[in-house]
Amino acid sequence: MSERQVVKIQSRNTKETLRLGEIIGKSLNPGSIVGINGNLGAGKTVLVKGMAKGLGVEEEINSPTFVIVNCYEGRVPFYHFDLYRISSKDELLDIGYEELFFGEGIAAVEWADRVKGVFPEDAISIEIETPESDQESMETTRKINFEGSKEWVLLFKSMAEQASLA
Repeated sequence: MSERQVVKIQSRNTKETLRLGEIIGKSLNPGSIVGINGNLGAGKTVLVKGMAKGLGVEEEINSPTFVIVNCYEGRVPFYHFDLYRISSKDELLDIGYEELFFGEGIAAVEWADRVKGVFPEDAISIEIETPESDQESMETTRKINFEGSKEWVLLFKSMAEQASLA
């Protein structure tokens, strides 16, 4: 396994969160898996919408809360999972997640922490934190922690800096 690193970025508003997602999408290669965690309303789907844009997806991105996964076409297939209603690896096996995770597409997985033991060691992990106080900033400010291989983190951080987001 390659060395892992973390980069922490503060997003001040929805537009910045979308832009960070777009940068993520542009930095990914076929076979990439991105697990995204955070409270309800933290901005997970906003980040995924940005990822889709960075991957060249032109369709409107909707959260697949009830269908578990939505599939989109961009520069590579893009699979958007929402595991909020999933409680076991067996439920994921029933929908054939392995074909989507380990194929030539890219998978973005909201509520990734709901199911243990399905993510490879090289998966990218994103944690979105909302402020505990200050109601006004809760609506927009987010602390986002990105963890992945050293190579990916350096590429992502460089792209985010160029966009004046890191």
